[in-house]
Amino acid sequence: MVRWLDERLDLSRFYAKFMRKAFPVHHSFFLGEITLFAFAVLVLTGVFLTLNFEPSTRIIEVEGRKLPAAYASVLFIDSLPFGAVIRSMHHWSANVMIAAAFLHMLRVLVSGAYKKPREINWLVGLGLLGLSVVTAFTGYALPYDAYAVTATKIGYGIGASIPYVGEWIAQIMFGGKFPTEHSIPRLFSIHVVWLPLTLAAVIGLHLLIMVKQKHTQPKYAERVAPGKILGVPLWPQQALMMTILFFLYIAVVAFIAGAFPAHPIEAFGPPTAATPAVKPDWYFLWIYGILQIISSTWKISLPGGAMITSEFIGGVLIPGVLGLVAVLLPFFDTRKTKMRYVELPSQHPWRTSITLGLLAFFITTTLAGWKEELGLSNAVLWTIILGGTVFTTLVSYVIMVNLYGRAEPETPPSPQAGD
Repeated sequence: MVRWLDERLDLSRFYAKFMRKAFPVHHSFFLGEITLFAFAVLVLTGVFLTLNFEPSTRIIEVEGRKLPAAYASVLFIDSLPFGAVIRSMHHWSANVMIAAAFLHMLRVLVSGAYKKPREINWLVGLGLLGLSVVTAFTGYALPYDAYAVTATKIGYGIGASIPYVGEWIAQIMFGGKFPTEHSIPRLFSIHVVWLPLTLAAVIGLHLLIMVKQKHTQPKYAERVAPGKILGVPLWPQQALMMTILFFLYIAVVAFIAGAFPAHPIEAFGPPTAATPAVKPDWYFLWIYGILQIISSTWKISLPGGAMITSEFIGGVLIPGVLGLVAVLLPFFDTRKTKMRYVELPSQHPWRTSITLGLLAFFITTTLAGWKEELGLSNAVLWTIILGGTVFTTLVSYVIMVNLYGRAEPETPPSPQAGD
């Protein structure tokens, strides 16, 4: 049978070209696999949810209560055997996917693996992280409870705050001025069809480029086996490790889903005229924190009646500037040769300390999201954010320079197999 297939599909050539690809054996390289596994679980659990979810805000009667159909269908899902666990697995896998993709990008950043020739895959990775966050947001409104509607309104307001085109873009995405009867069907189709298809295409492109360019090699490979590719082949060693990791991932997420049910919509109830106190998930909390400490009086009038508002500054401008810096980062490097070995963070103190400073910025702006609970003023929080960011950057730089010295001069790379 194998020979029959090989004669027609040239499987032996496919095996030699792709299945013998070497994968570095290091735990940090599994972050990419975990991102992929989380996406797979999101798709599988999402299929179950779509079979039982009604994307509509029409009012129906359930056991004497008049409820929106979307809200009632989520209650129905939770009442099914394992329904609440599957919905929670969907929720937690979205969190894991964003966290794993972020940590994966962080590893690439501190190891310098975004440099030539991997600039394109760095951009693809940024796109993947951004799409993951947007996909998670479009699922916020679907349960259509008081929490979901309030949180989505904040997102609608941020999108609509873009001068000149914001209202137009927001109404296209939300099916009108949120919430309308068209909002849930519009967000549902974006969440379950268009964004997952785009994500699948971007993941495929990311993997294709990675196979073509090969992984960066660990630093020690430059010393123990210069010019060689260290690692285990995709088949069977790497495939076996990935299979074990996949089932381990499912077991851990199922346990978390059972122990920590996601978003109990009955606690919030269907939407009402009242606005409940809500906080977004952790990956939006830093933006929410910035919005909390920017004064609503920060406004700049533009020609044509448009205006730059505090929502635009905190929700679009600051995240946009950070995203633009990330996009341009590979092009600041002017190396002429291809990068083959990862760089040690300790040998690049400025890059590492600035990265740590940015992490301090994300942590302290997230802290600002708890402004009311902490009872801190805007002035104190701004001092913590700016002071913490600068302090972390400078102190980590001084520590690394004193412990490890400045960056080592770059040595010309050795020819590598496969090039």
